[in-house]
Amino acid sequence: MSKTLNIAPVVLTATAGTNLLNPAISSLTGPVGLTLSQPRVRLTSASFINTTGSAVTVSLFKGATGAHLAGTEVYGSSLSIPANSTYIDYTELILDAADFLTGSGLGVTIRFVGEVEFV
Repeated sequence: MSKTLNIAPVVLTATAGTNLLNPAISSLTGPVGLTLSQPRVRLTSASFINTTGSAVTVSLFKGATGAHLAGTEVYGSSLSIPANSTYIDYTELILDAADFLTGSGLGVTIRFVGEVEFV
C-alpha cells in the first residue's frame, strides 16, 4: 500500500548536515492483532528552485542523521543551480526508516515528489 508524499517545500541552509527528510514514525502501535512496520519513502523527483540573484551550489546526502560523508551523495554532488533557475532531477531514491536525507545549498528551495510505502 502506498500514499502520495505530502510535505511542504524545504529551504536549504548553508549547514551541510541539515536533516531534510526521514521516514521513521515514532509509534507502531496499531489495532489489536495487527503489527505495523516502519514505512519507507520512494522519491521520484526533486526540484531545486533558486530564487537568488546568483548561482548556488547544492549537495544532498543519504545516510545517518546530520551526516554528509563522501560517497553518500544523491541528487548530484556540488550541483550548481544558476540564478533564478529551477533544476529537476528525476532520479528515484528510496529512504528506509534508518535513512536520513541531509543537505546544503543556501537559499535553494527543494520540492520532493514521491510516495510513502507501507511494507
